[in-house]
Amino acid sequence: MDSVRIITPVRDGVLADALLEDGRLAELSLMPEKPSSILGNIYTGRVQNIVHNIQAAFVEIEGGLPCYLPLEDVKNPVYTKPKKRGRLAQGDELLVQVSREAVKTKAPSVTTNLNLAGKYLVLTTGNRVIGYSSKLRPEEKARLKGLLETWELPPAGLIVRTNAGQAGETELRKEYDRLCGQYRYLTEQAVHRTVCSCVMKNRPPYLNSILGSRSGCLKEILTDDPELYGQIQEFLAEEMPEDTGKLRLYEDRSLPLKALYRLEKGLSDALSEKVWLKSGAYLIIEPTEALTVIDVNTGKCTKGRAKQESIRRINLEAAEEIARQLRLRNLSGIILVDFVDMEQKETEEELLAVMREFLKRDPLKAAAVDITELGLMEITRKKQRKTLLEQAKECGI
Repeated sequence: MDSVRIITPVRDGVLADALLEDGRLAELSLMPEKPSSILGNIYTGRVQNIVHNIQAAFVEIEGGLPCYLPLEDVKNPVYTKPKKRGRLAQGDELLVQVSREAVKTKAPSVTTNLNLAGKYLVLTTGNRVIGYSSKLRPEEKARLKGLLETWELPPAGLIVRTNAGQAGETELRKEYDRLCGQYRYLTEQAVHRTVCSCVMKNRPPYLNSILGSRSGCLKEILTDDPELYGQIQEFLAEEMPEDTGKLRLYEDRSLPLKALYRLEKGLSDALSEKVWLKSGAYLIIEPTEALTVIDVNTGKCTKGRAKQESIRRINLEAAEEIARQLRLRNLSGIILVDFVDMEQKETEEELLAVMREFLKRDPLKAAAVDITELGLMEITRKKQRKTLLEQAKECGI
């Protein structure tokens, strides 16, 4: 599946980061030109208090912002103030990384398991083991396992990403050495920083998107902004030199990049409650405070002997579109889907299996859990960033 990543201004002060797969919009994010997100930033935090009945601590970071730290995430913490052995306590100072942004009334979440991400590897301080992407083929995993066993690892862990399957030893070693340098900086130098200060800022979101793209599928990176082009070029040269040839500055001023790829139309559709399917059926997507509800409608009456076959085709078409919409709108948490009622158990099982296959394309962890007795399909998807709707509101769209 060929993909193109586009980073371009869509409104004054607003950037769009879009991914097209085989010419169709698959992902879309909005962000201010001057990033305000703290997701991924690493701070020297101070424990304000510990709430044992919810098994969590609240940690203060820059600007006095309180953050939620689950106690189960406190593994091998890096303390920035001398501490005797023992459990986490009020007043402790340690390095924390923002793992989830603030959502409505919920405070940001942080973790002591610091993640330093590259294209092929992620170095982790909390889980000191080597983990492998489930999307690596068995022969790729075997090759990488044999290679990594010969390396002298620091007191940290590694996550081997899907992109590593196609990488050579030289590329992997270069990235590994760079991540180890960042690790040494955090553990040896950053511990002397002022409490509650930011030690390491995360990359702008669009650079993280490029880093996380599947290299075998990514054919081109496009922007029509010279300043963005320079930033991306510098980033690629330092961290993804093998992909520098994929970057192109689009210079046709008569037809802006956002118009060429109809990004504003795509954004409008992705913010709409209703999604039409080619069959004439449609989806209604309604996010609520606790979960997202998706209703599949036939759009027109299905009659006759072929009714159940027609319903089967509509549900299968809807399943593919729902998997796409979850990525496009960045919906997460619990998703309940009310498909058109099916009479046969075998058809329900087929639908569940097909949905699971479609969700495997998602770069985030997503799973179709089951179909309830009421006929609702339960889907879960990992929360990482704000939804597209929340991003649009923050950007004034």
